[in-house]
Amino acid sequence: MPHRAASPRIYFLVFASLLLLTLTTVVVAAVPLGAFHTPVALAIAGVKATLVVLFFMHALHSPRLTWAAILGSLFWLAIMIGLTMADYLTRGWMHA
Repeated sequence: MPHRAASPRIYFLVFASLLLLTLTTVVVAAVPLGAFHTPVALAIAGVKATLVVLFFMHALHSPRLTWAAILGSLFWLAIMIGLTMADYLTRGWMHA
């Protein structure tokens, strides 16, 4: 299987995007968003993690088995978070 190499320009653009998103994280931390502060911060972190996985970990041009492992891991993470939240939200000590 031939190895597909990305150009240095792509890596510099992704790096610049990561720096811009990091700056956005710092700016958003200073803005009072109330209840939306955590979802916005997690969304920015998710975009940064996606860029790192796709480009710097070379998942973009990986075989289907690698994609199956990535999707299986995300599915398992969703199950774990869902079960944790189901337990947490049904506790008796929480105030409504």
